[in-house]
Amino acid sequence: MLEVRNLQIRHRDGEAALVEDVSFAIREGELFALVGESGSGKSITALAIMRLLDAGFERPSGEAWLAGREGRQELLGLPSAVMQHVRGDRVGMIFQEPMTSLNPVLKVGDQIEEVLRLHRPQMSPEQRAARTLEVLSEVQLPNPEQRRDEYPHKLSGGQRQRVMIAMALVAEPDLLIADEPTTALDVTIQAEILKLIDHLREKNGMAVLLITHDFGVVASVADRVAVMRQGRLVEQGECLPLLRAPQDAYTRKLIQALPENLPPLPPVPGAGREALLQVSGLQVHFPVLKGLMRRQVDVVRAVDDVSFELENGEVLAVVGESGCGKTTLGRAILRLIEPTGGEIRYRGESLTHMARKPLRRLRRHLQVVFQDPASSLNPRLNVLTLLTEPMAVHGIGANQDERIALAGKVLDQVALPEDTLWRYPHEFSGGQRQRIAIARALVLDPDVIICDEVTSALDVSVQAEVLQILGRLRAERRLAMIFITHDMGVVEYFSDRMLVMHDGRMEEIGATAEVLANPQADYTRHLLDAVPRVSRYL
Repeated sequence: MLEVRNLQIRHRDGEAALVEDVSFAIREGELFALVGESGSGKSITALAIMRLLDAGFERPSGEAWLAGREGRQELLGLPSAVMQHVRGDRVGMIFQEPMTSLNPVLKVGDQIEEVLRLHRPQMSPEQRAARTLEVLSEVQLPNPEQRRDEYPHKLSGGQRQRVMIAMALVAEPDLLIADEPTTALDVTIQAEILKLIDHLREKNGMAVLLITHDFGVVASVADRVAVMRQGRLVEQGECLPLLRAPQDAYTRKLIQALPENLPPLPPVPGAGREALLQVSGLQVHFPVLKGLMRRQVDVVRAVDDVSFELENGEVLAVVGESGCGKTTLGRAILRLIEPTGGEIRYRGESLTHMARKPLRRLRRHLQVVFQDPASSLNPRLNVLTLLTEPMAVHGIGANQDERIALAGKVLDQVALPEDTLWRYPHEFSGGQRQRIAIARALVLDPDVIICDEVTSALDVSVQAEVLQILGRLRAERRLAMIFITHDMGVVEYFSDRMLVMHDGRMEEIGATAEVLANPQADYTRHLLDAVPRVSRYL
């Protein structure tokens, strides 16, 4: 269906090729996975095939032959007008972030019908409307008649992704390119989307190029796989044999970096354990206001009756799907969001109604690492200021020289060189920025750190490094952590206990190994069954 030969992509300002000598073929009805870390060249390979690279790139060299109902066409050399017909008609594409790919000022149905107006001009308005409704039903969007007339911002992430799939499939293409279609989705929605793509592939006989960095996803759906590194293909072949016995050292490194294959974390000394944090019946409710007078008509129970204890040196994983209340729980514990009810105690002292001034002093011992370091680190401040300013506020260090020395030691603990101090956040990769965010929490020598999805946006090898660093620091400092995540592989590897949340309520809590081996709640079983694991398929 698609044959790519010796593809090479260069940036106009750069000397080295971003993608060099890439060749692969996808058969009719096959799901071919292109795997690699961020910056490996996966997405720009797909964009080059679609002829969607911007003016900053040179015209790609090589060949990309597409077979199908209109015969063989070489896409890279097609005139622009012809290529516009190929895009959306013979080749559909699901982009990584649906919220930035969907037009916010057009209704969902209008955006899908636009594809048919361009590529099926012979269809009447009634036929286009019927086909739009049909494809929304095919992608299993709930209440398709209602959703067709809504704007993208009213849909959830999973629903927006289904709309993107509907747009890509409405003209029944020969080839579907799916660029990280499940990266930002919960495991249950991810499983549904993958099952949906696989079902539509079998039904329509189309080929699929799946771009991902998740080997669990690859093992669950791919027929063949190619591994990409720094713009080159290092290995390709049948999926399961390649995963069982990878030939290239880089592929082996990626597979070894999966949480299920990482070496054990250093143990935390058992002596001197004490309860640091006690949460009892915590509630966070948000009023729903309507009408001209903004009267309260309902209440959203974001967190409803959650209770647990946390000891020093312990990691409690809080897991659940988007919207279950995980992040709200973490923020309420720190009083970044005011609780509606319940009680929070730190070392026996109540934080629930503590005045702002004493609470601010106490926050030195209760720190947080947010999900996105790019937005939580001030871009105008260098790392030196980011680390020494909190120390100055809390009276740590006799002078600035002493604080700089302490900052250097903490950077060493998170495996960053001391010259990092003089640089700004934009000069670092995502994984390095996350280490800086961890260092900013550590400089205050806290007892508890709340980690909110700190590894969700990281490549598997960077995720492994961050988990190893946190595990070592936990053992050395006897740190307690609340680890908010939806990644069950990380939960199993890193946490002592796990708390499962659904619709703001606790489904169950217990030792991680026991909950994973014998979940008591139906929701927990549903969550675990949706997790794609490489070991399950090997």
